[in-house]
Amino acid sequence: MTTEAIHVELVALYDGATPVRSRWSYRADHPYTVVAAFQTERDRWVEWVFSRDLLEAGLTESAGLGDVRFSPLEDRGLNMLVVEIESPEGYALLEVDHAAVADFLDATEALVPLGSESEHFDVEALIDELTRV
Repeated sequence: MTTEAIHVELVALYDGATPVRSRWSYRADHPYTVVAAFQTERDRWVEWVFSRDLLEAGLTESAGLGDVRFSPLEDRGLNMLVVEIESPEGYALLEVDHAAVADFLDATEALVPLGSESEHFDVEALIDELTRV
């Protein structure tokens, strides 16, 4: 089976100035989730998995109550998406170009329209994966 997927690389800003590479991915066979990986060291990436609905909401208003939160920000004529990620190991506030993330979300919607995720979700495959221990 061929997996339809979208991958983009974006540069985030940490602490307002330090560039951080990030990779954003979406797979049609995991239609509810988006994966964002942030480079923390030369060969180390930290992945965060969150709902596509959360990302969509965060483009227009503050969204998220847990470990991943999004909010739009306009500052000095720049439109950014603020990404807050938190874990027991630490906290980071990153800024990503709002238009680039919106374009990524549009590409995911072209692959799997919002509201049609259940048509692309393979429950049997998930059960197989969970019981293959």
